[in-house]
Amino acid sequence: MLNKEKRKGTTKFPFLFNVFGKMIEKKHIELLAEEHLRGSDKFVTKISVSTSNRIEVLVDGDAGIGIHDCVSLSRHIEKNLDREKDDFSLEVSSPGATAPLVLPRQYHKHIGRTLVVKLTNDTLAEGDLMSVNPDGFVLEYSTRENKPLGKGKVTVIHQQTVAFSEVVESKIKLKF
Repeated sequence: MLNKEKRKGTTKFPFLFNVFGKMIEKKHIELLAEEHLRGSDKFVTKISVSTSNRIEVLVDGDAGIGIHDCVSLSRHIEKNLDREKDDFSLEVSSPGATAPLVLPRQYHKHIGRTLVVKLTNDTLAEGDLMSVNPDGFVLEYSTRENKPLGKGKVTVIHQQTVAFSEVVESKIKLKF
């Protein structure tokens, strides 16, 4: 019988990974990316390496990221890997408009945009990102509340301070 492991509804065959060569280490890709981006406003938000050596690198920047930045990083990583020794595919891109914000550094460029934030207490916070500090950020949102006197409602502006430690996931709410 085959040596297989059963985890979370999937079958894994640990001895069948990358039959064409050894698996490229994620740490090696991280070092290559850091080396290339050092001294710039660009930074890596995610690196993944599959058992078949499919390498995915997501890169962002304090002032955004352009196609030329992705191409330059891709070329740097590729020239430092040996195609003769390792069979791999490499994809370098920006996180995209719908990707969650994963680093505090990413919040600054989104001041003024609307965020939807899932918190550790299983609640959602939604509002305009007003400011960012080393510990968290401030969201501003409005509600319609009854007037203190008389009939009708009035719009009330609220601010909510959110610590980065309370954030499970933060996404930009796209407006159409």
